Amino acid sequence: EGNEFLQRLNSGGTLPMITSCSPGWVNFIEIMYPDLLAHLSTAKSPQQMFGALVKTYYAEKNNIDPKDIVSVSIMPCTAKKAEAVRPEMKSSGYQDVDYVLTTRELGRMIKEAAFDFGKLEVEEYDAPLGISTGAAVIFGATGGVMEAALRTVYEVVTGKTLAAIDFHDVRGLTGIKEAVIPVGDLKVKIAVAHTLANARLLLDKIRAGEADYHFIEV
Repeated sequence: EGNEFLQRLNSGGTLPMITSCSPGWVNFIEIMYPDLLAHLSTAKSPQQMFGALVKTYYAEKNNIDPKDIVSVSIMPCTAKKAEAVRPEMKSSGYQDVDYVLTTRELGRMIKEAAFDFGKLEVEEYDAPLGISTGAAVIFGATGGVMEAALRTVYEVVTGKTLAAIDFHDVRGLTGIKEAVIPVGDLKVKIAVAHTLANARLLLDKIRAGEADYHFIEV
């Protein structure tokens, strides 16, 4: 997403670019603001990226037929269930993510199975596609998607890795947050909207030509 944002900045693409990782948000803009769909990032959500990778790259690397892979996603959002069955989510020819459980459903299943976690043997997680990055850790927090993308943009523009990130002006849970982030010679104006009600305010500004942002997270 960070690379796509940088490409739009450099090539005069549609701005502001808006994050696309929340299926509930994507459904909202498709129905209520279809004229602004070009502003959405083309990046799939992490759930769908993983599902596609598992049934294409991972399947090919391990000589596994994609039809023999069952991908199960555990997510806090019920909208992820609808996202998984969208007709375009079939990169391998098969549904990328077969099943989606909410965290609440998983908790109930664990209780019903009466697992005694204290008796389970300690073992390492497998890492079929590598280890999580710091950007992945902050992804789920409000403002985290923006922060993760800006890290990428900074490193691509400057060729350096940031020793410390201080983008906290875009974090938080109250309404709409704004910030101007210097990235090399670029000054990137960003906004983070928490809840669809606040997202609507930003979308109305875009429609009216009043939004001077480069990047928006919802």
